[in-house]
Amino acid sequence: MEMVPSTRAEMWTKMGSTLASFMFIWAVFRQYCPYELRRYFEKYAHAIMGYFSPYIKISIHEFTGDRLKRSEAYVAVEAYLSANSSKTAKRLKAEMGKDSTNLVLSMDEYEKVTDEFRGAKIWWVASKTVSPSRPMGYYPEQEKRYYRLTFHKRYREMITGDYLEHVVKEGKEIRVRNRQRKLYTNSPGYKWLSYKQTMWSHIVFEHPATFETMALEPSKKKEIIEDLVTFSQSREFYSRIGKAWKRGYLLFGPPGTGKSTMIAAMANLLNYDVYDLELTAVKDNTELRKLLIETTSKSIIVIEDIDCSLDLTGQRKKKAGKAMVDEDKEKTEKERREVKEESNNGGGGSRVTLSGLLNFIDGLWSACGGERLIVFTTNYVEKLDPALIRRGRMDKHIELSYCGFEGFKVLAKNYLKLDTHPLFDAIDGLMKEVNITPADVAESLMLKSPLDNAEKCLWSLIHALEESEEEAAKKVAEQEEISCKQIKDHDTTAMEDDVQHHENNVSEKP
Repeated sequence: MEMVPSTRAEMWTKMGSTLASFMFIWAVFRQYCPYELRRYFEKYAHAIMGYFSPYIKISIHEFTGDRLKRSEAYVAVEAYLSANSSKTAKRLKAEMGKDSTNLVLSMDEYEKVTDEFRGAKIWWVASKTVSPSRPMGYYPEQEKRYYRLTFHKRYREMITGDYLEHVVKEGKEIRVRNRQRKLYTNSPGYKWLSYKQTMWSHIVFEHPATFETMALEPSKKKEIIEDLVTFSQSREFYSRIGKAWKRGYLLFGPPGTGKSTMIAAMANLLNYDVYDLELTAVKDNTELRKLLIETTSKSIIVIEDIDCSLDLTGQRKKKAGKAMVDEDKEKTEKERREVKEESNNGGGGSRVTLSGLLNFIDGLWSACGGERLIVFTTNYVEKLDPALIRRGRMDKHIELSYCGFEGFKVLAKNYLKLDTHPLFDAIDGLMKEVNITPADVAESLMLKSPLDNAEKCLWSLIHALEESEEEAAKKVAEQEEISCKQIKDHDTTAMEDDVQHHENNVSEKP
């Protein structure tokens, strides 16, 4: 009985010594054995073990093909595991998430977690391989990260089909929920240092506007929200009818009526990125197409004040006594004139044409990607070419007009936290007589001093409305005076002509 502990101690000692010797030999082997020979040995060792193992392994690498572009499958798996492993994994890594206010946790390198799908157990491991560095290589460390999942071979069909599809789909949804939305703007061509550099620069999109805070009539607000939500859920519908999954919105109205705020509210409602396209910085139609290709799905492409961006306002006219000039011929002549003017100006400026912009909106190139909104804004819709804003290009026209009483109540709630007040009736009466923009109403309701209160702001708005009413009445009076003067001048001129005509007739008589 006394020999048993000694025997066990000797056994553990021998085992420890053997293990230490094995680790030493393995370390020496990894250090001095050529990398190619070691890979050759590991390859056949894995092949031999595969004959006896009932488990199947699938690797999903971070980079495939283009070394600068991460694999979409890897990114989706990373997002899926970040949500499903944060409660079970013991080693996690943290990254900044949505709105730069929260941290997103995901499994650290070499960590292993277990997932379950329809009764099958799946093991995930985050790993990496480090290949020998190359002196002239672009990536000196040559680290290749990948996720590896292991499962029993009896579940092969289910895992390679339904499970992987489930992981990718849920991972993409998680990424959308956790991502930092961005506001992009296009950079001039001379700033692209290499063909790999993106044509867009961006910042984090943090605009707080929502439809709840917009000064819109409730019925119009509801109509726009329903239209946007229906579009975002209509992927199968657009595929069935054979149209690209995109929709055009034309926002028009006087300055200060909330067109830019509407775009921010649309982006916040749908959780989309925003691409603010500056047409004057685009060299030509080819560059415009390249910009379109680099935009992503779930985004809004915006061209603000399109009537001021380029000379895209030409209306098609009929020549007296002749039929309308063929549209294609007119486009060709216009483009030739623009090219000639461009060469005369020394090559500066933009050469984007109307036909190039039309192809950008709904040509073949517009079908790359999906789930995009294209939004134009203008203060003068009547200046735009009808071909630019017809249905099918700008599918929905939204007029943002002057502030009504319902819009005022939204602003009063936002700025002053008021649902009702005795001065509301006076404001309602004045708003029926005077045009005032939501921007002007908001300025009157904004507290500008610690001594200001809600009533003072309402009186400020009333005074602004009364001044606008007086100015409008003054303009009407001036216009009437001008009209009367023109009529009087016309009558005087006509009378003088009659007198002169009469005198001429008298002098002609013998």
